[in-house]
Amino acid sequence: MKKMIIVFVLVGMFGYAIYALVAKSDNANSEKAQEEESAQVFTSVEESEETDTEQQGNPNETSEEKYENEGLEVGNLAPDFELETLAGETIKLSDFRGQNVMLNFWATWCPPCRAEMPDMQKFYENQDVAILAVNLAQTEGSMQDVEDFVKDFELTFPILLDEDLEVATNYAIRPIPTSYMIDSNGVIQYKAFGPMNYEMMVQELDNMN
Repeated sequence: MKKMIIVFVLVGMFGYAIYALVAKSDNANSEKAQEEESAQVFTSVEESEETDTEQQGNPNETSEEKYENEGLEVGNLAPDFELETLAGETIKLSDFRGQNVMLNFWATWCPPCRAEMPDMQKFYENQDVAILAVNLAQTEGSMQDVEDFVKDFELTFPILLDEDLEVATNYAIRPIPTSYMIDSNGVIQYKAFGPMNYEMMVQELDNMN
């Protein structure tokens, strides 16, 4: 009888040892699986954050496409436009990116415009600047008037024809002449309502450099 009890005890101990060993192995496998699952989740979160960062971009980056404040005030990106010149060439303001630009709105019948033109021609000849002179063509009696004006004042910078006054409207032109000094990044640095003389033009150009 005692021998049978001893046998049962030994068998029970042996069985418990096997059970404990199996349970320990299962528990270790379970913990390892949990650690791997946690690692996968953490990796997924990191990848998601990296993707979000890539999509959002660096908030400190500055470039032309980052200028979301296009407008007519100093510090705004000057609105782009496309017009045909008196010579029949199509010109866009953005074609001159990389250069300082004087954008001028004028008409032949405007006395202050006539007074300003010789200084603009001198400015164009003596300084590293592009001049885009936008004529309010719809207000002119004929294109011959514009051609005669350009010939009389011996103007060599581009004369753009705003035949529908679309650009003048977009730039909210009221008095003429009106000029915008635009830097090489396409940003407005100065506005002049009324004629500018040569010294003023040079001063504002120097301020942009």
